Amino acid sequence: MTKPILYGADYSVYVRIARMTLEEKGVGYELIPLDIFAAEGIPSWYLEHHPFGRIPAFEHDGFRLFETNAIARYVDEAFDGPALRPADPRGRARMAQMTGMLDAYGYRAMVWDVAVERLEKAEPDESLIADGLSQAETVLRVLTALKVPGPWLLGDQVTLADLHAAPIIAYFLKAADGQKLMAGFAEIQAWWDRITDRQAFGVTEKAD
Repeated sequence: MTKPILYGADYSVYVRIARMTLEEKGVGYELIPLDIFAAEGIPSWYLEHHPFGRIPAFEHDGFRLFETNAIARYVDEAFDGPALRPADPRGRARMAQMTGMLDAYGYRAMVWDVAVERLEKAEPDESLIADGLSQAETVLRVLTALKVPGPWLLGDQVTLADLHAAPIIAYFLKAADGQKLMAGFAEIQAWWDRITDRQAFGVTEKAD
């Protein structure tokens, strides 16, 4: 089989989720840089890989995928390496609930409404940041409630839930507002300290 290809940018939270999944599985891959915010816009050829012009997109032996959850689950099933999904139906359902919650309620609030607004806007919208922090607090509280006892979100096994949460929270913690809020969630903070020690986290970290 040929080496899989991942299209995207190293600044992207969702590209990093896919990259961490590949790294945890020990799968070599090629990252083809694609900046969807480039001045010249999205290249027309890329729409054959992702019709909505988002990142990442993935290709393996002629098989194409977009949507990070689909990519991550394919990588887990298609390649050798440690299993990244729980063996039991309830564990897999809980994992899907966590990743779905982070997509629906965490990503926009934590990344765009808090981190991007605080760090990249000349005049941040404090109302938007406050709303984002309120939503982020709910996400962290629910994540704490859903977390299974053990070092990782679902217990003793690193799963796609951990790999999904880490890049989103990493971006959130670029802002002092995020760090202050996170400090109030000791169990998630302890998980964070462990996940940042993973090789997959380190090698996918974008250099400033």
